[in-house]
Amino acid sequence: MKIITITLRVSIVFMLLCGVLYNLAVTGVSQAVMPFQANGSLIKNEQGELVGSKLIGQAFTDPGYFHGRVSSIEYNGVGSGSPNYAPSNPDILSRVKESVEQWKTENPQVPVEEVPMDLLTNSGSGLDPHITPESARVQIPRIEKETGIAASELSHMIERHTEGRELGVLGEPRVNVLELNLELQQARAQS
Repeated sequence: MKIITITLRVSIVFMLLCGVLYNLAVTGVSQAVMPFQANGSLIKNEQGELVGSKLIGQAFTDPGYFHGRVSSIEYNGVGSGSPNYAPSNPDILSRVKESVEQWKTENPQVPVEEVPMDLLTNSGSGLDPHITPESARVQIPRIEKETGIAASELSHMIERHTEGRELGVLGEPRVNVLELNLELQQARAQS
């Protein structure tokens, strides 16, 4: 009986310590130190309306906006991941061919050979909100035609939203498509 009592007490102490106090401490520290990230890195428009997260991509299909990477899960944050198809898999070949045909239709002024691979391929999570600066630049002719905004201004927008490598050495330069499109939306509203 004594062993059962000790076991119950230790279990209750560890449940409170690990299940409640630890979680409260981590939540409190994260809210104090980095509240933007702790709350999901949420982005709001000028009207204060929630438009998305800086960490999860969105499907932009309007030809007057920058498009992000292909997502096999339609940017559904409930479950990330993408099929691990080999480059020779018929399904991935079919999907890439569809992406190439769509590119030709939407961007006739830019040859397919100039399209960066990240516009035709999935990221590992299927949620990537970024594209390379080159992927943004190849979309300029289409967006200029659709919006009437000068290519030079679109280039400046891309430069303003280009993030460098983490710590100067990790990763590649990238552009957050949602943030770029929010600035583009403001410019469209003003023109």
